[in-house]
Amino acid sequence: MTSASTTLTLCQCQYRSFSTSSSPRLPGRVTCRASESQPQLSLSTLDKTLCQIKSSGVIACLRANSAEVALEAANAAIAGGISVVLEKLVKEHPRMALGVGTVLRIEDAKTAINAGAKFLMSPAIVKDILDYVQGGEILYIPGAMTPTEILSAYDAGAKMVKIYPVSALGGFKYIAALKKPFPHVSMVASQGITIDSMEEYIIRGASSVVLSDAIFDKEAISECDFSKIYKLAQSATFLGNQAVNR
Repeated sequence: MTSASTTLTLCQCQYRSFSTSSSPRLPGRVTCRASESQPQLSLSTLDKTLCQIKSSGVIACLRANSAEVALEAANAAIAGGISVVLEKLVKEHPRMALGVGTVLRIEDAKTAINAGAKFLMSPAIVKDILDYVQGGEILYIPGAMTPTEILSAYDAGAKMVKIYPVSALGGFKYIAALKKPFPHVSMVASQGITIDSMEEYIIRGASSVVLSDAIFDKEAISECDFSKIYKLAQSATFLGNQAVNR
C-alpha cells in the first residue's frame, strides 16, 4: 500500500450486507500532517478521522450486490491506496478510518457504530444522529444543499458538511461560491465527481470529494475486475494527495 491514502466508506445498503495549482491555499483548509521535527500531538479518534479525510482528499463510496464482491473490491481499492471499510475489513486493516454512507435513521447509525464505523454520512441533515454523536468520537457528515442548510448543520455542531448533489448545483463553481461566505466550514463535495475533475474541487475549497463509480466502476464490479479498481484507486489517491498538498 502506498504511503498516500484516501478514505473508503460503504454505502448503507452494503454495510448491512456485511452485517456487519499553484493556487493559494484557501481559508478553512487544514493540514493534518505533523512535521518530523515537531513532537507528535495526541489526537482524539474524531480528530484523527477528520485529519485522515482532509489529508487524503478522497472518500471512496463502495456499492456492491453482495458482501463477498464488496470485500474483494474494497481490498483492491485499499491496495491501490484507499484507506477505509467495515466489520471484516477493520480486522484486516485496523488503522484505517471506516465509514458508512447514506445513513438516514438513528437506529442505522447505532448499528454502523457498533460495527466499527468511525464516520457516518447522510444526504441530508438527520438531527437525531447529529445530536447522538455530539461530544463523542464518531464523525458525522450531514448532507446539505443550500447556504441555509450548511449554516444550520454547522451551528448544530457538524465538523464537516457534505455538499450534495454538487454536480446538479454547479459543480466546483458552486463549492467556490459557498466558500466565500463559509471559509470556516469544511466541505465534502459529493455526487457525479470524476477522477479528472476531483482536483478542481479541492483547489476551489472542498476538503475532500466523494468518488463512487469513478473508483468502483460498475462494469468492473459486475465482472469482478478488481485490478481495474486497484488502478482507479491508485490514480485517485495520487491526484487527491497532489491537490491537497498544493
